[in-house]
Amino acid sequence: MPPDSAVTPRSQGERHELIDALRGFALAGVLLANLAAFSLYQYLTEQAQSALPTAKFDAAVNVALQALLTHKAVTVFSILFGLGFAMQLERARVRGADGLRVFLRRMGVLLAIGLVHSFYWYGDILLIYALAGFALILFRNWPDRWLVWGGFGIALGATALLRPTLIASMTAYMPREAHNALVLEGLSSPSWQASLAANFDLMRRWYPVGGLWLGCFALGRFLLGYWAGRRRLLQEPQRHLPLLRRILLWTLPLGMAATALQFAQASIKQAVPALGQGVAPTAWTVIGYAGPLLLGIAFGLVFVLLFLREGWRRWLRHFAPAGRMALTNYLTQTLVCTGVFYGIGLGVGPRFGTASWLVLWVPLFAAQMAFSRWWLARFRFGPMEWLWRTLTYGRRQPMRPVPASG
Repeated sequence: MPPDSAVTPRSQGERHELIDALRGFALAGVLLANLAAFSLYQYLTEQAQSALPTAKFDAAVNVALQALLTHKAVTVFSILFGLGFAMQLERARVRGADGLRVFLRRMGVLLAIGLVHSFYWYGDILLIYALAGFALILFRNWPDRWLVWGGFGIALGATALLRPTLIASMTAYMPREAHNALVLEGLSSPSWQASLAANFDLMRRWYPVGGLWLGCFALGRFLLGYWAGRRRLLQEPQRHLPLLRRILLWTLPLGMAATALQFAQASIKQAVPALGQGVAPTAWTVIGYAGPLLLGIAFGLVFVLLFLREGWRRWLRHFAPAGRMALTNYLTQTLVCTGVFYGIGLGVGPRFGTASWLVLWVPLFAAQMAFSRWWLARFRFGPMEWLWRTLTYGRRQPMRPVPASG
């Protein structure tokens, strides 16, 4: 069997700017979505949220984010992970190396990073990505049609079936409001011990059922991304414009319809009680999960189609450096946001409502975009990307770009 050294990290010339830019754009959405937890706002009771001076503004922002952002950005991010797996296997086949061993080591390192990160912030996604990444290997030889159906089936069906068990397990651990009050107290404390204890308590309430639910959420999207990578939809988007447009024409209206039904669910059940009985709750759950999945795909495709236009590309390509350093930027977001909102940091907390999310989100991600561009003009990888690759390949990776003459 060829040595692992035959599978080497991508050079800058092998990268796809569109994919990096889309990943950076998705990362901006992930940051905004995570600010509900980072700011401790989601741990307030409804009465406490209504008592904030920003309550009316918060209500409007929450509706907008629920419709346009919730689970959409992480959908794009997850699909790109599966697409990356397809690209890794393709490169391994071209170079005659066993890419699976390298992929397993990559997932092992990511698992370790995720474990460390999750002990500080329970909302970590890296741990789930690593576990779902191991599972993805089992599907690598599936036909394209099976990948699509399996992706939607796991992302929608498996998560919908797990939802009642997830709710029951979390309620059995402790009622939501009582648990949130304890978590809010711990994370608002200036004590590191109290903060870490509250985070650990969040993990105990969420896992293992929540981890399984989120694993299905991620794995279904990985399969769809793996299919897209196999078809080279984003590696060679110009060749696949008709297919990309057809997918958009299906996902956008269906996603909008599913989202509208989800918002109108309570009124519909009240008008037709039979629609809330029997298997209807599971069907409603599938509809509720379908909206973010379909709209996430649609929003990603809108970005792709705009990127293919020269005028838009000049602006959208600025997301690419942040996308190339996604791991570094993702972990940095945790440090900055908890440093601002948690009691162990500045202790801003949730008292400024959703306004504080926007005030932090714009300058923080703008700074990450600027720093990523500056850093990658001087180095091949972001700091955490370098560590990930070094541990994966078992040898120190060169940080400085190789001169063209070399």
